[in-house]
Amino acid sequence: MKLFSNKTRQSLCLALATCMPLLAPLDALAHRQFIVPTSTVVNGKAPWVSFDAAAATDVFFFDHVAMNLNNLVITAADGSNIKAENQSSGKLRSNFDIRAEMQGTYKISVVNDGINASYKENGAPKRWRGTAEAFAKEVPANAQDLQVSHNQGRVETFVTNGKPSDVALKPSGKGLELNPITHPNDLVNSDQAQFQFLIDGKPAAGVKVTVIAGGIRYRQKLDEQLLTADSEGKVSIKWQGAGLYWMQATFSDNKSTIPGVKERRASYVATLEVMPD
Repeated sequence: MKLFSNKTRQSLCLALATCMPLLAPLDALAHRQFIVPTSTVVNGKAPWVSFDAAAATDVFFFDHVAMNLNNLVITAADGSNIKAENQSSGKLRSNFDIRAEMQGTYKISVVNDGINASYKENGAPKRWRGTAEAFAKEVPANAQDLQVSHNQGRVETFVTNGKPSDVALKPSGKGLELNPITHPNDLVNSDQAQFQFLIDGKPAAGVKVTVIAGGIRYRQKLDEQLLTADSEGKVSIKWQGAGLYWMQATFSDNKSTIPGVKERRASYVATLEVMPD
């Protein structure tokens, strides 16, 4: 039995073909987190660097919401932690400053580690997000249709005063992290960069990596690079020109360290600056 005549089917196909370019991919609609420094390379006795942090539709444009800075960690060139100064948050972005008093590389991170849960209470759907400690107290263990996932996220950028150094780049061994083979403040357009991703300090084989150049508002195509890490968690990136880049890696497994939780989702984001030849 034919539901549509040949003429009707042709009209439907034409309509779908016309509409398809208007359907944005899901990734393009996702809100991407980032931390953007005023400079990635500075020189001086104690230069100031300011940062904007947000989640937005377009990378490096502020059109959605400010990033929560409760879990901001700043690792100085000697590996110690220092405090941000002049910290504030508006509707669309958060701001803070650091004073790079030491020579070498600083790592600026927002590190989140918590639980997402969904369940039903008296037949009504409920969603919950928080720490592992709060989860044990606030969500009934026998909740109906309980689904739980452990989520680890790290958003970073890097700033070097003078000569690049490696002390601040040492991985913590927790969650998904970058172990840079090419220094993140020594990126040049003509050179291919190589990075390694680690999960809990071990190579994250098969991790999915997305690289997007800044300025996507001013071009018609996203021009993203989609990469998959090799068995050692390594990827090589060929830059598409000088400027800021947004790099994201995602990983999932069933090896959560939280008792009673199996599913784990880990993500890593970095803002990188590539210099011209």
